[in-house]
Amino acid sequence: MVEKNLEQAVADLVNEFGGKHDSDYVTHMIITALGLGTDSTSTLDLKIASSALKEMREAFAMFDPYANRKKVTIFGSARTKKDDPLYLHTQNVAAELAAQGWMVVTGAGPGIMEAGMVGAGRDQSIGVSIRLPFEASANPIIAGDGKFVEMRYFFTRKLMLMKDSQAFICMPGGFGTLDETFELLTLMQTGRGAIAPTVLLDLPGDHFWRTMDEFIQAQLLPRGLISASDLSLYRVCETIGDAVKEIIDFYKVFHSIRFVGKYLIIRMNHQINDSDLEALNTEFRYLCKQGGFEVCEPTSQEIQSADNLDKARLRFEFVRNDLGGLRDVINRINQAG
Repeated sequence: MVEKNLEQAVADLVNEFGGKHDSDYVTHMIITALGLGTDSTSTLDLKIASSALKEMREAFAMFDPYANRKKVTIFGSARTKKDDPLYLHTQNVAAELAAQGWMVVTGAGPGIMEAGMVGAGRDQSIGVSIRLPFEASANPIIAGDGKFVEMRYFFTRKLMLMKDSQAFICMPGGFGTLDETFELLTLMQTGRGAIAPTVLLDLPGDHFWRTMDEFIQAQLLPRGLISASDLSLYRVCETIGDAVKEIIDFYKVFHSIRFVGKYLIIRMNHQINDSDLEALNTEFRYLCKQGGFEVCEPTSQEIQSADNLDKARLRFEFVRNDLGGLRDVINRINQAG
């Protein structure tokens, strides 16, 4: 009875002060916060929870006006100097993508992060920095801009660097860059993050990522620590042209995916023809729990949320344990006429 009274009291509070939409989620957040207060939660843990929620709210609000803009996140070392060829390489790839309408998201620090923003320009840059005692809060390109947010925790910062982007470029870097790169790949491998074009960009002839790829194929793959299809989740490139093409071509036919009930819905910029659909069913039926790939109309859930209703659609019952295989499906769709 007490719990029911609490839920009703919180629901009434939300309806009065914060119930514009999705009021159930807001209600649950408040009840969870009150539970932290009544548990034997330490002051430090309460501080972490409170600070994380506060800075996520600020970051969500900062990103919201650009929800419909294509965004590419660039990861890389803060220690890269301006005279390092990697700096210019990053600047050039960012400039090329910005010229094609992409916004560039970086960690807002110096080095590779600054180079990406120099290439994109202030107007097409978004920065998510981390408070560190030995690093300035933001590089001069994005400092003071409304498209910049500073965060206390690495885990909330990484969430914002990955959540809203439709493509990723990983430049050479140290522990932080490797952490970001492998978390990104882990999220895609496990289905916790959307499949997106992920480029590991080397300088021509300087095999930082190529060496990492060789290690993965020589050590992780033979030991069964990853699947062969997981190698499809990223691509090592050296040239600006190859990197940009990998990103642009990913959205040539493919648009997005959404799970609805037992089906994975693939939204496309145009419908594929019958022969390409037959090829999908021949090559990738192993990814289907039962049945195969079939053309479909927007679901009632998609209609209710007006979710890309103009796009063509396929659906299938995805096995959900082979996201690298799903990337191969997307590649095959993008080859369709």
